[in-house]
Amino acid sequence: MLSSIDIHCHIMPGVDDGSPDMETSLRMLQISERNGIEQVILTPHHKPMHHNVSPEHNRLYCERLQENADKAGIHIHLYSGNEIYYSDETQRELEKGKICTLAGSDYVLVEFHPTNPYKAIHNAIYQVQAAGYIPIIAHIERYSDIVSHASYVEDLISMGCLVQVNASSVMGKYGFGISHFTKKLLKNRLVHFVATDAHDNLKRAPEILDCRNYVAKKYGQGYSDKVFYTNPMSVIRNEML
Repeated sequence: MLSSIDIHCHIMPGVDDGSPDMETSLRMLQISERNGIEQVILTPHHKPMHHNVSPEHNRLYCERLQENADKAGIHIHLYSGNEIYYSDETQRELEKGKICTLAGSDYVLVEFHPTNPYKAIHNAIYQVQAAGYIPIIAHIERYSDIVSHASYVEDLISMGCLVQVNASSVMGKYGFGISHFTKKLLKNRLVHFVATDAHDNLKRAPEILDCRNYVAKKYGQGYSDKVFYTNPMSVIRNEML
């Protein structure tokens, strides 16, 4: 089985709309392991006007989950991170160290409201870069303006932005249109990361193996290795892609 690294999931227990407790988190990690996932960056939501986990507690909870996973015989290495819901406060919070980057790197995972216009996303990316970080756009297939204008993805990449899609989107869980869009991006090598965005152990479980096999068969083993393993490893090592 080929190894994968998951850079986007909500497995940390009791902090957002993902796993509610330690038991569920361990079940999710067991599913991850069965899917060939060897390393996971935990990315609880960081949203405006919410009670967000502080970076200090984020790292503490990550260590606690790692200890429990080790005791359960789950061989996955965990790192702390955040999925940042972009707001006017994001740049300031990043500059002040109030948000976790991905595995302590210069990379940050950023999401937007599905109806945000491209111009707003474009401007937000500049703000994240101005704070000194490399933005990875979370599940780019969810933003209607970008889905309607696929050329926008190339424009964002030319700015220095990186692109993540969800494995479940590629595999058709959210309908033909979303699946077609993500496959078009993969065909044109416009995806840098495929992740699970897992929220539970049932409906939104960390299933990635079928997608990894599909991408390898359809778009080549080399590209599959990049988006499921090599690029995520560069994030963990804080290396430029």
